[in-house]
Amino acid sequence: MWLLTLRDLQWRRRRFLIAVLATAIAFAMSLLMSWVNARLHNEPGNILDVLGADAWVVEIGTTGPFTASKVLPAQIAEEVKTLPDVTDAEPVVLLHSTAKPTAGRKGSVRDVNVIGLRVGSIRVPSVSEGRQAVAPGEAVADTAMGLEVGQRVGVAGRPLQVVGLAEGISYYFAAPTFVVPIEDVQAMSFAGQPFATAVATEGIPRSSPPGLQVMSPSEVEEDLARILASSTQTIGILNVLLLVMAIGIISSIVYLSALERTRDFAVLKATGASSGALLAGLVVQAVALSTVAAVLAAVLARVVLAPLIPFGVDVTVSSFVTLAVLALVVGVLASLAGLRQAVRVDPALAFGGG
Repeated sequence: MWLLTLRDLQWRRRRFLIAVLATAIAFAMSLLMSWVNARLHNEPGNILDVLGADAWVVEIGTTGPFTASKVLPAQIAEEVKTLPDVTDAEPVVLLHSTAKPTAGRKGSVRDVNVIGLRVGSIRVPSVSEGRQAVAPGEAVADTAMGLEVGQRVGVAGRPLQVVGLAEGISYYFAAPTFVVPIEDVQAMSFAGQPFATAVATEGIPRSSPPGLQVMSPSEVEEDLARILASSTQTIGILNVLLLVMAIGIISSIVYLSALERTRDFAVLKATGASSGALLAGLVVQAVALSTVAAVLAAVLARVVLAPLIPFGVDVTVSSFVTLAVLALVVGVLASLAGLRQAVRVDPALAFGGG
């Protein structure tokens, strides 16, 4: 039975090759979507880990410092610093703006995040190239922006020079991030006035100044993830549709194969083969197709498709394990398409009857 199944795959190799390629594309897109979903899921926690605050102080009524920022005086940080259990506090400005390389450089306008911190702040991200910003007019840019150290860029219309590059600081739908001295961000948005949108603390305040509230990192992460919820749900729906597509492709091939092998099934039944053995042959055929497609999809997604995503993806081991399991499930389900044809065939057909 196994040999007959393998011989059938060899005999119809062109048809099976087309099915493998089509299924591999569906699997590869599903794998890529899972990596995009992982990036969106990890973004809130990643940026909070980079900034490393034990708590965030914002105005009462603000859902979170990243999503609904309200302006407060920057000097409020000095008052927060005197609260019990607080060892340090500093004003932070979190904005969403646009950036464009200055004249003489290629590039288009892009939506970006801007984080304003005091020079010398401990909350600056580690740089993979260059150095930290030590004076107004300098910036550390996200590597996702595709800039180079020394390049000049206009952020919210303010010229800045990129002095360092940092990885893993994208957030808010993978928008690249600029980390700049707080004076520059205040000049961009507050006409130079000493305002901030939040206060980041070392230590967790037991209370807060009047009109302010304390948010834990988990609360801030949950608020930022809330903005991404609709996108992750949409990706989940697309993944289901892609898997249904894969089942449909393999099912159609298995069904056509079963129709063409009607006399073969009759001969096998006439010689004592059970319906279970016939079904096992169909399962092996379908699982072989889906397994080969899954292997090809993993290579296609990692080598070809992932580099095309402009904001990058988070490739996880669990996604490959999930793909292997799904390939097995898809193969088993697809094999059911030819089951009825294999079971209902009349053994007499092998002798010209039926």
